[in-house]
Amino acid sequence: MAEQKKTATNAPLFTKDNYTWMLIGGAIVALGMFLMSGGKSNDPKVFDTNQVYSTVRITIAPILILLGLGVEIYAIFKKGK
Repeated sequence: MAEQKKTATNAPLFTKDNYTWMLIGGAIVALGMFLMSGGKSNDPKVFDTNQVYSTVRITIAPILILLGLGVEIYAIFKKGK
């Protein structure tokens, strides 16, 4: 019988560096979601357009979410050392 080559099938898929980048990406996404939420009015009969359509909620928060997803993609495809 010929000896079979041993392959590294039990090697971990991600390294500590990958998980660190995943946590950073998750934190950026969470920050974007937090910035997008809110805008509660004290009086439910009053609609304040400045709170609902603020620059933070319609521009900065979605950019942060997309940036966080980009960091997550980078973390997944990053090769270990």
